[in-house]
Amino acid sequence: MWQKVFMSIGIIIAVFFGLVLLLGWGLSAPGYKGPETDHFNGSKFVNRDGYEEKGFTDMIKWMTSRKPGEWTGLSEEDIEYGPKPAGRITDSTQVITFINHSTFLIQTDSLNIITDPVYSKRVSPFTFAGPKRMRPPGIRYEDLPEIDVVLLSHNHYDHLDIGTLKRIKEDFDPLFVTPLGVDLYLNKEGISKTVSLDWWQETSLSGRVEVAATEAQHFSSRGMFDRDKTLWAGYVIKSPTGNIYFAGDTGYNDFFTLIGEKYGPIKTSLIPIGAYAPRWFMAPVHIDPEQALQVHKEVGSAFSIGMHFGTFPLADDGQEEPINDFKKALNGEPFVLLKEGEHIVIK
Repeated sequence: MWQKVFMSIGIIIAVFFGLVLLLGWGLSAPGYKGPETDHFNGSKFVNRDGYEEKGFTDMIKWMTSRKPGEWTGLSEEDIEYGPKPAGRITDSTQVITFINHSTFLIQTDSLNIITDPVYSKRVSPFTFAGPKRMRPPGIRYEDLPEIDVVLLSHNHYDHLDIGTLKRIKEDFDPLFVTPLGVDLYLNKEGISKTVSLDWWQETSLSGRVEVAATEAQHFSSRGMFDRDKTLWAGYVIKSPTGNIYFAGDTGYNDFFTLIGEKYGPIKTSLIPIGAYAPRWFMAPVHIDPEQALQVHKEVGSAFSIGMHFGTFPLADDGQEEPINDFKKALNGEPFVLLKEGEHIVIK
């Protein structure tokens, strides 16, 4: 009798791990193939100076000792969407609308550019589990103007929301600009109008506007078997109305000064401030509010806007902690936080 029980348990365990492995393979994205560089070893991408994110053992340590801060979701009646954006901005201004998390609508020089668009209720491969949206997108999807360009910083679920990307592709057929290898996943999902860039490479968005991929310190994966198989990046939009820096997702290192030197003067920067606690675990891949102010200074930004806070509970900082820590560190710098749906006109 006990032998049959143990056999049954063994079969259940084997099936469970088999499903985990199968699911891990199924979620994993295609990997980049190309010549070795100072940040690609022929198999995977690495951060400069070998600065790596924490491994599996540290992940388990964090997960079993977490002290997450407080998060409170909004009810439907509390939601206040921002006004419908203009169709095009044709004068010499930049109009930048904060939609949520790392999603901005950037309107300048007759172009409509959206960064890391996420409209799903969870940032996860599953609809029933994973980090849940705690605040709504500030602009209704139906109110978006025609999108010309989508900038994707990397392939994590809170930055690459494939459901939203497919919807944008069907409605607007824009150009999708990605770091190396991320385009392969989009192509697999039926999005073919893509350009992939290595750090410091550039591509044209119009006759007057170009975009350059910039170095970032992070990692990539969508499944169990594609860790660091695709690149992560920030971007500088080079426009006659002034250069715009979108930092993507990043830890702190010394390359921000280089970004300022190569692409300055930078008129406007979009810089993350959240998902930074605990520092022993998150510091390699996420800057904190004080470091965000330092990045603002080092790239030489005339004006900056914060992002990557208050929408999805991704780390142990609570919903209000990034805002409070940012205010303490601000010290009069031209750096602001916008509410979802709020826009700013930069002349």
